[in-house]
Amino acid sequence: MASTLGKRLVACLLNVSEARRKDLVVKIAQAAITNNNGGWRVGTTVLNIFNDFDYNRSVITIVASIDHIREAVLSACEQACGLIDMSGHSGAHPCMGAVDLVPLYPLGEEVGLEDCAKEAKALASELTQQVVGTSTFFFGWADMPQRRSLAQRRKEMGWFKKHPDTSIIQPDVGPSPQKRYGLTGVGASPYVMNCNVTIGTEDLALGRRMAAALRESSPSGIPGVQVLALPHEGAVEIACNVESVQGVPPSCCRAGGGDLWPSFNIGGQVYSHAPPSLITARVAELAGRDGVATKGTALVGFTPHECRGLAERALSLGIGEFWKEQRKLHM
Repeated sequence: MASTLGKRLVACLLNVSEARRKDLVVKIAQAAITNNNGGWRVGTTVLNIFNDFDYNRSVITIVASIDHIREAVLSACEQACGLIDMSGHSGAHPCMGAVDLVPLYPLGEEVGLEDCAKEAKALASELTQQVVGTSTFFFGWADMPQRRSLAQRRKEMGWFKKHPDTSIIQPDVGPSPQKRYGLTGVGASPYVMNCNVTIGTEDLALGRRMAAALRESSPSGIPGVQVLALPHEGAVEIACNVESVQGVPPSCCRAGGGDLWPSFNIGGQVYSHAPPSLITARVAELAGRDGVATKGTALVGFTPHECRGLAERALSLGIGEFWKEQRKLHM
């Protein structure tokens, strides 16, 4: 059952702009796995809820078959929009929407990026119809034909600014962004991990220099890695989005121990991603040059292989609230 089920799985790492009221985040997660009759939405599970108080941001890992992912994620988004008011939001992490990010990732062999893109576009349309006043933009395979990356679209929208002017933004679907709901990014891409390394300093300028050196666009950067340096719990966190890249990277990009990049297949094409060990080693090396030590690494959610394996286990056992067993994974 598990292997057959796994072939059609899709993951959504739903980013919502709330973490300080954990009860509200749990309600959002429960909405994803609850059907209209109040029972379990068969074939859907929430693997993980990652709350960050300082950032006031949570990541909810929802997994379902391609046939059910849209209704599950849409239900969670509707609940989030009813519970979160962006006009009173504060947090150290950049954000623009109550539901800030809705990325869909294919996990199974029978699901392609085009399938996820189709679901993402339909989800954005339904969200703006069902929650009047919400606005969305597309990224990745949902942004056709340009297929702009999330980082590029965020830059265009002013997401990285401390106080973005949403009044001048033209969303792809929906009206001009309203203060209550803000703006939501909806897209499809190969799996993206979040790997955060904390360094033992409050020097944000140092953190930003390190982020620039790690970023994919740097000559010495790591392929697929997008980075922010953010103040976090009295230190600085090097927060990395680890995108999956096409093919297998050269050996020069491996960690000190020669760790291979985990790989997986989408539609006959091989993708791979930087291992957390490489990111941790690079951060430690850069921080060490300034006499700063690392304090720890947190993987927000799972690797693609872990995500699929745990989802197969949860669904084969009929467990919707899997996060109660697996709250947070540290590497």
